[in-house]
Amino acid sequence: MGGGLGFLLLLIFLCVWVWVRKAKVPSRSGAQLVCKPSALATYLESQCQALKSLCEASWPWRALPTLQTLASMMGPLDSRVHFVRTYLQLSDEGLVALDWAVGPAQQKRRQTSTICSTPVLLLVPNSFGKVTRNISKLCHVALLHGYHPVVFNRRGQNGCPLSTTALQPYGDPADLREAIRYIRSQCPGALLFAVGESTGAGLLFSYLGECGSSSHLTAAGCISPIFDPRGWFEAGCPWLWQQLLLMSQKMWLSRFATVLGEVLPLDRFFGGQSLRELEEVLFCQAQTWDLYWERNNPLRDVDEVAVPVLCICSQDDPMCGAPRDTLPLDLFETNPYFFLVLTQGGGHCGFFKDSLGGAFWSHEVLLEFFNSTVDFLLTEDKLKGQAKKRGARPVLKVTQDRSGCRQESCCPHNTPDIYSWQRSYTH
Repeated sequence: MGGGLGFLLLLIFLCVWVWVRKAKVPSRSGAQLVCKPSALATYLESQCQALKSLCEASWPWRALPTLQTLASMMGPLDSRVHFVRTYLQLSDEGLVALDWAVGPAQQKRRQTSTICSTPVLLLVPNSFGKVTRNISKLCHVALLHGYHPVVFNRRGQNGCPLSTTALQPYGDPADLREAIRYIRSQCPGALLFAVGESTGAGLLFSYLGECGSSSHLTAAGCISPIFDPRGWFEAGCPWLWQQLLLMSQKMWLSRFATVLGEVLPLDRFFGGQSLRELEEVLFCQAQTWDLYWERNNPLRDVDEVAVPVLCICSQDDPMCGAPRDTLPLDLFETNPYFFLVLTQGGGHCGFFKDSLGGAFWSHEVLLEFFNSTVDFLLTEDKLKGQAKKRGARPVLKVTQDRSGCRQESCCPHNTPDIYSWQRSYTH
């Protein structure tokens, strides 16, 4: 299987080499903010400078969204970021893993052993199991800006053991909800933000919709979200991505074939030729395809979302298709909590700023969005004289240290009683 993957990658890059010789390089890519007019929208447009400086540098790879996507999803991880892992045993005895990002000088410290007051950034990777370059780069940038990044790993994914035969359905936020409760118990005085990547954004949408005003998040962001996963599974993504994702899923599940083979028809799984077939084998043994998506549609409770959410999408996304067919523009035009940044280029999660080895423009936008949202909410509280009454909005103070990195701190606030953890395993 490894040889087949190498041949496939070689074929991809040969095609890319031909394309790049013929590509016409645009001098600049623009960004469009789609949202319902509001005071927050006006404030964001004036304060988020990154929105006005999208990919100003000219570089040839911008004409190749497929290559940008490959570089962001399969490229090398950021070597400056290390992770300290915490295993959480859930209410049904399943395990999920939280990877707390630290810099090289911090990797020997136990990041979760003390109550933290710095803002926490929860990252929800795509549903196919590996931390991507996009996620690791965001961890590095977040560390520089004073955040405490933590990556949520689903059952059995990214080295997390599979302790039960229950896997996590596409849009079931139960595991994520328990993980967030644990994070809040460890960091009760911290602001909490979240970012979902690709299919991982669906899990974040589900959580925000189910929890509503009790999500405990200050703001959230999504990079290249898939808004209609059922249609995406049924229509099938382009051949290249279909093959890569099929191979990834089959390699992942082969680790647990002995255990899962007792409850699932894995011969159908490994013989499947589409992502829909794999999804049906894993989750539709006791329910229909229609019922599965009735319960797992990420936008099923979208009207209950009660925190600002920024979505970054590209018009040349090679995995999702044309925006007019895949983006719910009416959601952004009518719901005051949803904001869409639609770019001309960037591929799928490949919003590089200058080159394929450089920084991601999307990361700058998200962090500016979080900072601007907090500043706006604090200003609104002061103007209305309600800061003391709310009590759940900690005061955020941003300063500059000598190294130029942003340092953020917040005053602890009273938190309600939350889940009493009986078992947590730390490695």
